[in-house]
Amino acid sequence: MNFDLVPRRTALINVDLQNCFLRDSPIAAPEGPVVLERLNRLAAVCRQAGVAVIHTRFVLDPDGSDLGVLSETSPPARDGLLNRDAPSAQLDEALVVREGDVILDKPRFGAFCRTALEEILRARGIDTVIIGGVATNVCCETTAREAMQREFHVFFLSDGTAAADMPGASAAELQKTSLVTLGFLFAQVLTVDEMIAKIRAAA
Repeated sequence: MNFDLVPRRTALINVDLQNCFLRDSPIAAPEGPVVLERLNRLAAVCRQAGVAVIHTRFVLDPDGSDLGVLSETSPPARDGLLNRDAPSAQLDEALVVREGDVILDKPRFGAFCRTALEEILRARGIDTVIIGGVATNVCCETTAREAMQREFHVFFLSDGTAAADMPGASAAELQKTSLVTLGFLFAQVLTVDEMIAKIRAAA
């Protein structure tokens, strides 16, 4: 795949750059802090070129009213790590958020599920998204699949996403599998540097 890119019709979606997914947590991606630095650099280029920047947070109500099936499938959610008011659920302090950026709270893995993301993108005339963040094989991949099936072109960042180990597979194995699958059917997979070059060429 080799999608064209028009900056004003494109959005960078930084997925779940939260404390619990980046550092000092049993579900943190080891490469998370490095990925965050790369995404800060990419976001600066995006803003300059007119690409919208959106930061998502996976958060739940502390009273458990929106927990649903996650109470059975997701120990971190069940244990309160994602509670809206928990320090673990806040955006990492190293994430650069500028005036004009959008912060979008989401109650499920995909950023389109039970949110206004599609409406926000359509209202701005956006038809292309760039996806980075954590975890590659969970919230990032889910969001990429959701976007493609809503007829958005998707760029997925190979070194602007990170995974954590899971029982039976290492972070590196999970990262590779997601990138191969997404690159085959759902997205154009690029490095952050390749993405920056593409944006600058288009701008």
